[in-house]
Amino acid sequence: MTLTGITYLVVGFTFALYIGIAFLSRASSTSEFYVANKGVNPILNGMATAADWMSAASFISMAGLIAFLGYSGAQFLMGWTGGYVLLALGLAPYLRKFGKFTVSEFVGERFYSPTARMVAVFCLIMASITYVIGQMKGIGVAFSRFLDTSYEFGLFAGMGIVAVYALMGGMKGITYTQIAQYVILIFAYTIPAIFISLVLTGNPIPQLGLGSELVGTGESLLDKLDKTLIDLGFAAYTENPPSRLNFFAYTLTLMIGTAGLPHVIMRFFTVPNARAARYSAGWALLFISILYLTAPAVGAMARLNLINTVQTGEIGEPDTNMVYAERPNWMKNWETTGLLKFEDKNGDGMIQYYNDKNPEMQAKADEFGWEGNEVVKIDRDIMVLANPEIASLPDWVVALVVAGGLAAALSTAAGLLLAIASAISHDLLKGFLRPNITEKQELNASRLAMLGTILVAGWLGLNPPGFAAGTVAIAFGLAASSLFPILVMGVFSTRINDKGAIAGMVSGLLVTSFYVAQHKGIFFIPGTSFMMGMPQNWFFGISPNAFGVVGALVNFAVAYVVSNKTEEVPQHIKDLILNIRRP
Repeated sequence: MTLTGITYLVVGFTFALYIGIAFLSRASSTSEFYVANKGVNPILNGMATAADWMSAASFISMAGLIAFLGYSGAQFLMGWTGGYVLLALGLAPYLRKFGKFTVSEFVGERFYSPTARMVAVFCLIMASITYVIGQMKGIGVAFSRFLDTSYEFGLFAGMGIVAVYALMGGMKGITYTQIAQYVILIFAYTIPAIFISLVLTGNPIPQLGLGSELVGTGESLLDKLDKTLIDLGFAAYTENPPSRLNFFAYTLTLMIGTAGLPHVIMRFFTVPNARAARYSAGWALLFISILYLTAPAVGAMARLNLINTVQTGEIGEPDTNMVYAERPNWMKNWETTGLLKFEDKNGDGMIQYYNDKNPEMQAKADEFGWEGNEVVKIDRDIMVLANPEIASLPDWVVALVVAGGLAAALSTAAGLLLAIASAISHDLLKGFLRPNITEKQELNASRLAMLGTILVAGWLGLNPPGFAAGTVAIAFGLAASSLFPILVMGVFSTRINDKGAIAGMVSGLLVTSFYVAQHKGIFFIPGTSFMMGMPQNWFFGISPNAFGVVGALVNFAVAYVVSNKTEEVPQHIKDLILNIRRP
């Protein structure tokens, strides 16, 4: 059977499994639709939380970023995992004890203001919609390569699957589907890593293989990768990041953004009590760590395999590059997707791969008659999906990786879509516009809101602004600057009032959105210094993806100042805050 046939078989089986679970887990009440009736076992919820949280950015894009950024890619590892610990220990149990369905409902009750609740709904939708675009990109990439379809068809197919099990089961159906998706994605991620580590280093444990010697060379994998990249004019793989301030800001933005993501927080509303929420968080961290501790090895091995494929002889010497006409099938396959491109700039029929921005390397290249780097595009999102093919692993492993990538994207997309739909139906409609609607009407409104959100997300996914992890990083920045500070102050401060909360959320979101929009060229004000988005024009060298922490500081400061200039928080709200903090 061909690779395409095997892939259809494996992916088709997983899709049938998701739909079957959803059919058996149909929601018949708003409690089942929003929070799975608050009856999910902590271990199972931990597994579902891990799948919900480990998105296409984690599965598909993160290792690709590490492959090309090297040490600097550690900001994603530390930021996302550190943020989960912050959420699990600092916020989730208290929010669960508060006993509401949604994050926006907590904000509205805690800050005794329908306006605060509506602002929180807007912030939630902004962050979640941005995040879901990254998942749609991952779905489209996986489908377009391995199922011989267009990116657009893959996107629509993914939307259809999510629509079936999310609309049918709500949080109840999504929870049990995510448990299955976790099992699929973790096997899909670790099995190829074990194979590749074994082939390159003889060690079947990827984490140990990363620090082991390459088979038959006596040279460690990282030393070989460093030397290879330096010879090609790139920075050493283990070199420190160029800006430590930006590295720190990026890591912190991802951390507090994680702790402010509504779709992750909602998972802790599905367990019976605050104690179960703590246990659930611990199990989720264990399940998450399996993938995140494997990602550095996957990234390093993918980069080395890529270079060894293109360079067939001595690194950085003439006539040792791959002949374009003899390139392997995996390259031809990815070229058809448009995610990998070559250009024979000097007409010699060979592929020159080097850093033509490096003056020393370019001077050497001029001697050889090279006219620039001829690998003109490598979409970082392809590295995990292409790695098994590059390493010539069996077709069933390649098919398993595709199913895993789709499981990661679908699981997070479903959680995000539910968070958005819940905000629209429960917070906006039930909580503000039509408070007297029946439970059945609210359930129908929830499903209608879910369907509308899926259509909007698909439309946005047709023209994503960048690679999956980059788009997701912007979503984390929006959550970090708007929702995280207000949740922290809502739980741990009795001084922040309704006016301070509203002013904080609005100011944090505006500052971050404006900075990101300027850099992305969405709009600009004449005379602003960071219009072109060059690093030297960034605010203190902080990139737009890392700016969420600055927005969060603005949020905290504005909320504190406004609250101290206005009336005190009512006594019954102070008592409520102290009660949810009481063990």
